[in-house]
Amino acid sequence: MHRFGRAMEGKKGLIMAHTTKDEDKNQLIGLAIWDSKKNWLAARPAMIEAVKDDPFEEWELKPPEVYHLTKV
Repeated sequence: MHRFGRAMEGKKGLIMAHTTKDEDKNQLIGLAIWDSKKNWLAARPAMIEAVKDDPFEEWELKPPEVYHLTKV
């Protein structure tokens, strides 16, 4: 998660990125806030490249929950 986050650093439109842990559920939660979907999509290839060889199938019990939130 930290490598994925570091791949965001310096990318246009990134406002903030954090890796957190829910102590009750023992789960890691990543939060990234971007100024636009366009800039997030432009940065995605670098983020994916940073973790392309990670063995997610060994680390995760189920696919991650991903939310794309918009301001209301």
